[in-house]
Amino acid sequence: MLPPISFWFLRHGETDWNARGLSQGAADVPLNANGEAQAGRAAELLRESGIASIIASPLARARRTAEIVAASLDLSIGTDPELREVFFAGKEGQPIGAWYEDWIAGVATPDGAESFAELAARAEGAVTRALGAPAPVLVVSHGAFFRALRLAMRLPPDVRTPNAVPIFCDPPAPSMPTAPWSLRAPRALSIVGPPGISG
Repeated sequence: MLPPISFWFLRHGETDWNARGLSQGAADVPLNANGEAQAGRAAELLRESGIASIIASPLARARRTAEIVAASLDLSIGTDPELREVFFAGKEGQPIGAWYEDWIAGVATPDGAESFAELAARAEGAVTRALGAPAPVLVVSHGAFFRALRLAMRLPPDVRTPNAVPIFCDPPAPSMPTAPWSLRAPRALSIVGPPGISG
């Protein structure tokens, strides 16, 4: 169970593989020019957030996103390898298809890949660890990672997280500990999209 501590989550900016609809998984794909610009806009949105700590996935696309935000907020970043994206084995670099929905549902896992249940356990542990840093914490990670984390928040997992849109994650009131968490984005940005690209 996640500790009842509010935090910010940021999926990395866009990569060329995102733009092409390819599964990235643990492949270390860098941000493209649009992704760099998206990270800059996220930094602007977070400027008045009071963030005290930034913990990121070590994969280049997330780490670079975190570096851009950290420079704007005059903060350093920490990394945790457990915040990395799911390992998709032979599906990395391949188009997203029906296999992806089956993976989320726990119906089938690609050969050699990390199961959704394994990712969910890892995500919960990694974010719990990150929340031990001075608050408010910004966690910079990945799309499939956040789908799995939504399970720990008692939210439906099959919802796409847009690139580089900050999401404020707020636990339920102490009087309703089993209620779903609430998610919101700054300046009324949308945080809900159709099922889509991981990474």
